[in-house]
Amino acid sequence: MTEHSIALSKTTSKKEKPNPAELTFGEKFTDHMFILDYDQDKGWYDPRIVPYQPISVDPAAMVYHYGQTVFEGLKAYLTDGGDVNLFRPEKNINRLNRSNARMCIPAIDENLALQAIKQLVALDAEWVPNLSGTSLYIRPFVIATEPYLGIAPSKQYKFIIILSPVGAYYKEGINPVKIAVENEYVRAVKGGTGEAKTAGNYASSLKAHEIVEAQGFSQVLWLDGLEKKYIEEVGSMNVFFKIDGEIITPALNGSILEGVTRNSVIQLLKYWNVPVIERAIAMDEIYQAHRAGKLEEAFGTGTAAVISPIGTLAWNKEILEINNNKTGDISKKLYDTLTGIQYGKQEDVFDWVIQL
Repeated sequence: MTEHSIALSKTTSKKEKPNPAELTFGEKFTDHMFILDYDQDKGWYDPRIVPYQPISVDPAAMVYHYGQTVFEGLKAYLTDGGDVNLFRPEKNINRLNRSNARMCIPAIDENLALQAIKQLVALDAEWVPNLSGTSLYIRPFVIATEPYLGIAPSKQYKFIIILSPVGAYYKEGINPVKIAVENEYVRAVKGGTGEAKTAGNYASSLKAHEIVEAQGFSQVLWLDGLEKKYIEEVGSMNVFFKIDGEIITPALNGSILEGVTRNSVIQLLKYWNVPVIERAIAMDEIYQAHRAGKLEEAFGTGTAAVISPIGTLAWNKEILEINNNKTGDISKKLYDTLTGIQYGKQEDVFDWVIQL
């Protein structure tokens, strides 16, 4: 891998570290950040690590007006031996560039992005929390910064990486969550931006989430935007169902985000010779499987939560309790294996981990 020259300016005033036992998600930030600029005439230039700080952006910057932005999310994990592990960061960087392409943002050198993540995490390694279930969340993102109100791709951008020590994404942890199926609002449609990790997808999901959260649910399960029939994904996770011994997950169709954890789960299931199929699956099929006693497990997968068992699904005024609202065997095995690999407690047969 080509080594790039990344300028370094260390902070002269380190922040107080939060108590690992009191960490939530995405509220505290480390001492440093990475910045890379883009100009149409220069390309990407001036890679640098600087003290964490506000950025100055023109009020006319196109990101504010037309939403031209993408982001990623991955984690660093502290092993019992004191090493820091990254889990499949190249997959996130590759997906960032796929999102860039969809949003008309110039591609970023993936070797440079990986090097920036590694150097930034190594510099702020003392921020990686040491309690079980905690980690250092890594948020790379790109914003359009050209001051221009015409509707066109920006000619200027910033690529920034920030770090945040985090606890569990869901307060339930590995315990089952309650999910409501969304029948009114739409997250994405094929041909739109659903398969890109762009801010607008999440902004458009907030209203539905606000409604179901007030009703005691953790997340929304989205159906397809045309027929409102086929299952797509949960707001922050891909989703899997175990029906009569077979595991099914919605096939990638252009409106579903291709999750790194989703990909890892599919590989693990195949490695264990567990039947797993990617195909369209209707919510009515889930309902009928539940009525027949064949819906054995349901779980979400994502970087933030890793594996999140689904204990309750609410749909059309029906409440579907899954596996007696208990964590299923497959969900638990997947969680234990993935976190075991991430934290260096289990053998990494797939070479997924990069140790700093």
